[in-house]
Amino acid sequence: MENNLKTENTKERNSFTGSLGFVLAAAGSAVGLGNIWRFPYCAAKDGGGLFLLVYLVFALTFGFALLITEVALGRKTQQGPLTAYREIKTNWKWLGIFSFVVPFIIYPYYCVIGGWVIKYMFTYIIGKGSMAVQDGFFKSFISGSWQPLLFTFLFAGACFYIVYKGVEDGIEKFSKILMPVLAIIVIFISFYALFLKFTDADGVTRTGLQGAKIYLIPNFKGLTFRGFLHICLDAIGQLFYSLSIAMGIMIAYGSYMKKEVNLEKSVNQIIAFDTGIAFLAGLMIIPTVFVFSGVEGLETAGTSLIFVALPKIFNSLGIFGYILGALFFVMVLFAAITSAVSILEAITASVIDKYGWTRKKSVLVLGAATFVVSVIVCLGYNVWAFDLKLPNGSVGQILDVLDYASMNVLMPIIGILTCILLGWVCKPQVMIDEITLNGEPFKRRGLYKVMIKFVAPVLLFVILLTGLGIL
Repeated sequence: MENNLKTENTKERNSFTGSLGFVLAAAGSAVGLGNIWRFPYCAAKDGGGLFLLVYLVFALTFGFALLITEVALGRKTQQGPLTAYREIKTNWKWLGIFSFVVPFIIYPYYCVIGGWVIKYMFTYIIGKGSMAVQDGFFKSFISGSWQPLLFTFLFAGACFYIVYKGVEDGIEKFSKILMPVLAIIVIFISFYALFLKFTDADGVTRTGLQGAKIYLIPNFKGLTFRGFLHICLDAIGQLFYSLSIAMGIMIAYGSYMKKEVNLEKSVNQIIAFDTGIAFLAGLMIIPTVFVFSGVEGLETAGTSLIFVALPKIFNSLGIFGYILGALFFVMVLFAAITSAVSILEAITASVIDKYGWTRKKSVLVLGAATFVVSVIVCLGYNVWAFDLKLPNGSVGQILDVLDYASMNVLMPIIGILTCILLGWVCKPQVMIDEITLNGEPFKRRGLYKVMIKFVAPVLLFVILLTGLGIL
């Protein structure tokens, strides 16, 4: 029976055509909504250039070690996250269940947020961007009876189609189109934001270049040791989520990676692309918000940045604001789709490898099951609305509960256990052998060993304690 399953899996398992396809698909997974709004928000409140510097250091060390571990794990085992750990250590197969549960939890509410993005994109495309700034527009939309469900269905349908088409004809093909377009739009809006100029009612003139200085120049004013630690935690947390670590995604994508591809080089390219888009997102959003709302706007925008603060700015630009708003939400939609597709692919690959299902059957079943959860999330702002205080101090609905459980609890635990398994139980050499399979030297071998055995698990434990509200 086992042999029959492996034979079917071999037929069903596709692969990326080469390094470019893998890098763009993996970068598409990494470049998501977190890059567009959370990265600029963290940078604005955490000392601008100081946050950027800290983030870059952790990206080249902590992020690199965890990302290359998951990609190597997938390529070595040729399995999705549900069964990959079993191939490494049989009595650790239970860890694969956690790696399946996380993307299964995340994908439904990600589709709901993706539906919100489509709603705003359509609003600007049809020339009614002024509606988006009306008081209560966002709240009335998400608490509506049918519109949130419709737009969630449209977003989920797009993701379903791409994953249904497979790795080469679906994920890789669309990533090669969406990612370059996404990069072009981000670069254009970022460049435009630098030349914005606005004079408020008090006669104070603010420019985009002034906002860029806040973003790029480190601010050490009033910085304490505890404050610096807080900045480090924000940077680590943002990086952990941004690179899609501990979601099973990179294990699935790694399993589609050809053996002759230089794994270390590809991972470096993913980090460079992800960090570059995040940097440009900050250069796009922070100067824009500063010009029209000042420093106070940056400090108070928070999670409402995309759906509340930015529409007000677009509205102040007249007809060009509608065009800019439409471009912005098209860009956000592309980022959301590439990330959501990777999440759905993670659970699809798991089911294919575990049960020998065809891709079509797997996507149909999982697409239907996750959409049911998406409906529940939508109703969490309507008939099932409630206010629940979470351990980290925030108050939320069903979406927030799922986000908290996955991001703040399960993902750090998976990361810690993966470090223990591959750093101490099986030893780092198991992954190093896979990384150097094509004969190329592993340039950061020493750094990798130290990070995966000592530094990464400690940092992940701190993230877990922070998420639980203990720190």
